[in-house]
Amino acid sequence: MDHLEVFKALSNKARLQILQWLKEPEKNFPEQESGFECGVCVGEIQKKSGLTQSTISEYLSVLQRAGLIRSTRIGQWTYYKRDDEAFSQLKELIEKEL
Repeated sequence: MDHLEVFKALSNKARLQILQWLKEPEKNFPEQESGFECGVCVGEIQKKSGLTQSTISEYLSVLQRAGLIRSTRIGQWTYYKRDDEAFSQLKELIEKEL
């Protein structure tokens, strides 16, 4: 985990909002019919955010490069979910080093 990349990813309000939504996908994306085992479809995240698809794609790429989310590709769709282990590591980093 690159600490600088993580903190850069967390420095944007919209990216923080996405992470909050992905923490409770069932609550925040009730219209997704396929379940949440693989995560939330990028299209659902884009609709909820009201941002353009290119902006959402960039934000999700930043979060993924930082190791905070994981993606799964199924056919033409990409699904995203939080990497809870990364958040445990981040918590540990903050408690021990900052």
